[in-house]
Amino acid sequence: MKIKIIEASETWQIRHEVMWPDQPFEFVQLEEDALGLHLGVYLQDNLVSIVSCFINDGEMQFRKLATLEEYQGKGIGSELVKYILQLAKEKKMKKVWCNARVNKKAFYEKLGMQDTEHVFEKAGQEFTIMEVLI
Repeated sequence: MKIKIIEASETWQIRHEVMWPDQPFEFVQLEEDALGLHLGVYLQDNLVSIVSCFINDGEMQFRKLATLEEYQGKGIGSELVKYILQLAKEKKMKKVWCNARVNKKAFYEKLGMQDTEHVFEKAGQEFTIMEVLI
């Protein structure tokens, strides 16, 4: 498994396939993508997991963490979050946070993130804000 910096456009197919398959492809293309740090996990030469990180005021938000379905449950997403947390420490961030689907909350909790209980809805999905202080 290798984690590498990738282009924003390289995240879009996995974002669409895993997170929002019922939405138009453009739905997963964020205006902020040009400002982000995008990471991809490769197994051999195959991109199997992606995430996008955005830094603002000493905080790092990660968005659109997605792993191809056939690779889920193998610890790849967990390794990617651990990589983000380490990167945030190196960059001296105060906090790392994300908008997590409510049904994925336990995944983030096992990685040390806390539920802020700020719940909201987007496109029919319920989200909660998860965070960890660095």
